[in-house]
Amino acid sequence: METWAFLNCIGICLLILFQPESCMASVQKKGSLPLGFRGDQMHWIDNKGVILLSNNSDFGFGFITTDDVTLFLLAIVHLSSSTTIWSANRDNPVRNNDYFVFNESGNAYLQSGESIVWATNTVNKGVSVMELQNSGNLVLLADDGSPIWQSFSHPADTLLSNQGFSEGMKLESNPGPNNQSYFLEMKSGDMLLYVNYGKPQPYWSMGQDNRKIINKNGVGVTLAALDANSWRFYDKNKALLWQFVFSNSDRNATWAATLGGDGYITFSTLESGSLKIDAPIKIPADSCSRPQSCNPYQICSTNNCQCLDALASQPNCRPNVSPSCNEPNGSMELLDAGDGLDYFALGLVPPSSKTDLNGCKTSCLDNCSCLLLFYDGKSGDCFHFEHVGSLKSSKEKGFVSYIKISATDAGGGDSSSGGSSKKRAVIVATIVIGTILVVLVLLFVGIRQFKKSNDLPESPKENSEEDNFLESISGMPVRFSYKDLQVATKDFSAILGRGGFGSVYEGILPDGTRLAVKQLEGIGQGKKEFRAEVSIIGSIHHLHLVRLKGFCAEGAHRLLVYEFMGNGSLERWIFKKNKEDVLDWDTRYSIAVGTAKGLAYLHEDCDVKIVHCDIKPENVLLDDNFLAKVSDFGLAKLMSREQSHVFTTLRGTRGYLAPEWITNYAISEKSDVYSYGMVLLEIIGGRKNYDTSETSEKSHFPSYAFRMMEEGKLTDILDANLHMAKSDPRVMVAIKVALWCIQDDMYHRPSMTKVVQMLEGLSPVPPPPMSSQMNSRLYSNFYKSISEEGTSSGPSDCNSDAYLSAVRLSGPR
Repeated sequence: METWAFLNCIGICLLILFQPESCMASVQKKGSLPLGFRGDQMHWIDNKGVILLSNNSDFGFGFITTDDVTLFLLAIVHLSSSTTIWSANRDNPVRNNDYFVFNESGNAYLQSGESIVWATNTVNKGVSVMELQNSGNLVLLADDGSPIWQSFSHPADTLLSNQGFSEGMKLESNPGPNNQSYFLEMKSGDMLLYVNYGKPQPYWSMGQDNRKIINKNGVGVTLAALDANSWRFYDKNKALLWQFVFSNSDRNATWAATLGGDGYITFSTLESGSLKIDAPIKIPADSCSRPQSCNPYQICSTNNCQCLDALASQPNCRPNVSPSCNEPNGSMELLDAGDGLDYFALGLVPPSSKTDLNGCKTSCLDNCSCLLLFYDGKSGDCFHFEHVGSLKSSKEKGFVSYIKISATDAGGGDSSSGGSSKKRAVIVATIVIGTILVVLVLLFVGIRQFKKSNDLPESPKENSEEDNFLESISGMPVRFSYKDLQVATKDFSAILGRGGFGSVYEGILPDGTRLAVKQLEGIGQGKKEFRAEVSIIGSIHHLHLVRLKGFCAEGAHRLLVYEFMGNGSLERWIFKKNKEDVLDWDTRYSIAVGTAKGLAYLHEDCDVKIVHCDIKPENVLLDDNFLAKVSDFGLAKLMSREQSHVFTTLRGTRGYLAPEWITNYAISEKSDVYSYGMVLLEIIGGRKNYDTSETSEKSHFPSYAFRMMEEGKLTDILDANLHMAKSDPRVMVAIKVALWCIQDDMYHRPSMTKVVQMLEGLSPVPPPPMSSQMNSRLYSNFYKSISEEGTSSGPSDCNSDAYLSAVRLSGPR
């Protein structure tokens, strides 16, 4: 134990020496954040990007992953339900090396390169501290505790309980399926919903909603807030005028009103572990009152969209040619749409004019922006609309309606038909000629790029020597020039991930082929040695191994080009909290078997045995059909220095390293088996091997799994989000195989071929030993005591000193 204590001390010293900024910046704050704070997403990757917690730990503020795992939002999240309630930069996500700053002048801002993406603009306004309150409100406070800036005053698409909403504030949805957004505003004593057309059109108001309760006669609503199970509306004297009850439940809960991309406002409760929607009431009540309930110009009825009779002959049931302000008035006509139509904005907008029907039609034809008109013969009200959503049927036949169309679409006869045919012929000819030109240009560019890729800017002697060398290597992958890969990756701008060996970027070739380009860092090999190793890796082909398609060795640049895997790494899928994206058991088991087959091939079927040395979920990639493929094989050898004996410098990732990495025993393929067992446990449990958010007995998952196996409580090991038959025999098989693989004694671990046979039911799985795992628990405590920051190590600079190299953990991935 004295040796372990000494190693812990050495580890902590080395970590502080080599990573002082990461260690300090990654400490998660609770309640408040002081002035002078700065850091990027990578500093808090182990905390899922969360920088600041509310005192009750319900809410977190920090960098939140988007659908694109390389881009992040600076946001406030309800942690147990993983619900984003506010974002500073939802229209402009940043990368993991962009900074959030809360500087000494009291200004909080998000910086991307030289640009400021978002800021509170509170420079020198007396701000002394940033506080994340238990209500979910992020506040900048003065010395006297008064708020100078708060997120509640700048909502995104969600309002929370007791969050005031007043005139001058706007709630705006994320874009919907048609890239259309909506917003909510307090205006002229009422609250209205608008569709965000070029000129916004209202489609609902609280004042006209007959579901509200009138508590007091009055006008001039100036403030609204969610309170218990109702939305309450107050006048300037804080007198309650209206109530909108949206749920029968009046229990004490944090409610959220969210404006979605479909134009609805929905109500839900934020509860531990879930976002519970238990309020069936929506705004608006009638689905046909939404602007995008059907396609433009179509008639919406209950669960149905119908083509307007007047447009039945038009393509897609809408005018074939949109009017243009550049065309003369005579080129447009008005098509009678009948008098049985209604439109969502009618009754919420003032008339364009008061006139007779002819005057209304004339003014629409004279206004190039007018696309649709409604006319009320009783009142003489004329309404013009510049953008058209869906229509709905009217029970009252008070309005007549007209749609503007091109005169050529309205006319008939041979002349019109002939003109239309000629126009189509011109369009077809233009398309054909354009296509031919594009093909020729692509051929020219492709040939030129091919020539360039085989023309490195080196001396003739060196070129000749390298060409002769390359000719002697069979199965050599494609050689790319550095400039080719710069162009393909847009100057290495779209990062897919970072690892100990370097960063990976998305690339696209001129023919549209997608690639993953790994830019190796810290490589010490010469060009010929590098190419020889690449030829070995490139010659290895297996269904469950990521294919190496090419490489670049130019000057100091060393890059590997892999096939692109559409679903990214396994890590993205098994640690998700969102229940909708949970991988089912069949897919998980298939991934486990596929990964085992890939490793078995590396260990036993290659001409030269390959020990991976860094098996972890980040190195198991999934294609579009969730087929598992092992990546980064062969890189341990590629990146190594001189090796005069079997002991290598420490590689791999904390939490997946076999005990022999630390105890100075020889490294073999059984070290990969141990790492695979750890990954298999994570696949089964849907959680990381070491998780500080769990209770002390569950924090080290392998120890907990052994204990539950002994007690016969297998369901406690399984991911709680899985919906499956617990009697599935593969559950017992997978757990027992995982526990065999992570035995401390390498000679107790099965080979990967044996693992495949056990998982596929070709070989029985005996009960694993339960009493030899004390060392694993010591190792887990050892890693825990080193740092809660690092998750990965690249190649170590310590050659054979295994004890010291064991604590050389690099910064977060």
